[in-house]
Amino acid sequence: MSESDDLFVGLHHVQISIPAGSEDLCREFWGGVLGMTELEKPPVLAARGGCWFRSGGFEIHLGVEEGSRPARKAHPGILVRGLEEVAERLAAAGHEVLWDGELPGYDRFHAFDKLGNRLEFLRPRAA
Repeated sequence: MSESDDLFVGLHHVQISIPAGSEDLCREFWGGVLGMTELEKPPVLAARGGCWFRSGGFEIHLGVEEGSRPARKAHPGILVRGLEEVAERLAAAGHEVLWDGELPGYDRFHAFDKLGNRLEFLRPRAA
């Protein structure tokens, strides 16, 4: 493969660690507030707890980890078409939406899920 070929083709999923027993909070947020579809985990992985969600080509995997703490700085950057709609859904559900114009070429905001994990939602800025 030459240097000009793209070695990477996309992102399959992002995983965020969650504490045991918090799956229902994740379902309320990712499925309820954001409207993503919950996926059935393979049986061998389902035994570990957690839950997975998909919308469009984006998947979020929420995996149980002992001693899990919310990620306050690290975050997935989630590209969306309806940035204002996502912000409205979050605000209507009581989540603070923090708009940020500091990333050149993108409109974006940060929010936190029900467990306190930082999330970034963004779209390319119109020319």
